Amino acid sequence: MSTFAELLLNGVSLGSVYALIALGFVVIFRATEVVNFAHASLLLAGGYITASLHDDIGFWPALLVGIAGAALVGAAVEFLVMRRYRGTDHSVLAIVTIGVDILLTTELTRRIGTNVLSPGDPWGDAVLTIGPVSLAHTRIAAFAAAALLITVFLLAFRYTSWGVAMRAAAESPETAALMGVRLGRVSLGAWAVAGGLAAVAALFLTVFPTPGLERATSLAALKAFPAAILGGLDSTTGALVGGLLVGITESFATGYQSDLSFLGRGLGDLAPYLVMVAILLIRPAGLFGTKELARV
Repeated sequence: MSTFAELLLNGVSLGSVYALIALGFVVIFRATEVVNFAHASLLLAGGYITASLHDDIGFWPALLVGIAGAALVGAAVEFLVMRRYRGTDHSVLAIVTIGVDILLTTELTRRIGTNVLSPGDPWGDAVLTIGPVSLAHTRIAAFAAAALLITVFLLAFRYTSWGVAMRAAAESPETAALMGVRLGRVSLGAWAVAGGLAAVAALFLTVFPTPGLERATSLAALKAFPAAILGGLDSTTGALVGGLLVGITESFATGYQSDLSFLGRGLGDLAPYLVMVAILLIRPAGLFGTKELARV
């Protein structure tokens, strides 16, 4: 039972981090109807800035600079690249984000090299033990930070003028533009918010028990992609539920790997995609996604 509880708590913590990344996918999709495959490079950029600066300016200032830097990179991609293709088919724009991701990831991996960079977090390898259950402080911090950021985002999305503009743009871009909503500003803000969320997620993906930031860290965004898809790409609630489902599934699949050895190695990495496929077979639009109706 203690093993089950530990895996569940770790899965919820990991899932909350995946929810932050999935929320970035959803924010950009709602604002632009484009699937952003460059999200992995935004995550890597935020983590790299934080890990590079913490020795010089301290952890918390470095984290703030990392968040701001990733947000700036996201805004720059939107302004310098994506905006030039406005009006182009969305599938073409998705391919453009793949090219952007290749360029950014190549440069960042060149800078990181074979090094494993520490984010300089204050929690270290401290572990909280309650009875038979042990949980790393980093996991607790990850859940608390993700819960806070997601709550702030949802409140802003619901009650601020930016959130109203984004919801209007997602509902009907043409009508929103006619009503005075500046779609370019909405898109720019979405990319910046997605970059900032990715930077926070990068921190908690590189702290204990992982060794640190490395070239493969960006692949974590690929695990969050099923969370966004199975929850529904146009649903913020779906991003939260999808992230938790993916995190818990990965945690249990990895923790009970020895009991499921007949399924082969690496089940923890494969499990999120199996869950995604299973859910999409039942609900093609995702758990909370909007079904598209076509009149024939």
